[in-house]
Amino acid sequence: MNDVRQRYLTDAVQTAGPTRLLTMLYDRLLVDLDRAEASLQVGDRGAASQCLVHAQDIVGELMSSLDTDAWDGAEQLLSLYGFVLTELVEANVRADVEKVRACRALVAPLASAWHEAADQAPATPARGRSVPQFAAAGGADDGSGLLGVG
Repeated sequence: MNDVRQRYLTDAVQTAGPTRLLTMLYDRLLVDLDRAEASLQVGDRGAASQCLVHAQDIVGELMSSLDTDAWDGAEQLLSLYGFVLTELVEANVRADVEKVRACRALVAPLASAWHEAADQAPATPARGRSVPQFAAAGGADDGSGLLGVG
């Protein structure tokens, strides 16, 4: 059953257009932050760290894919991403649930705004695009992608 789910998720990511992929990244970032917060609240630093490292990977991808020449607010958004990335690293090092909450409070309105923009944008097919792959937390490459799928 897990293989079927994995295949579905992999296909969903690989066939998503750029706007849909962006909203999927934000959705997964929020999931990682929620999971990290919950893990820290029960004292599971290992699980929290995995979620926070994955969240850092997502923010890094958002930063690297942002075209700062595309619109006037892009530089400010890049600065915000940089701030969130720094806070996520500190939250991980210090096991600081308040920093995780603060990051979520910054990211959630952005996620909503991007979802709204995506709903208004015309659909763009995902032809010939590759999905970025990241190593799992701890340095092992388990083949899971940025969203935690193939």
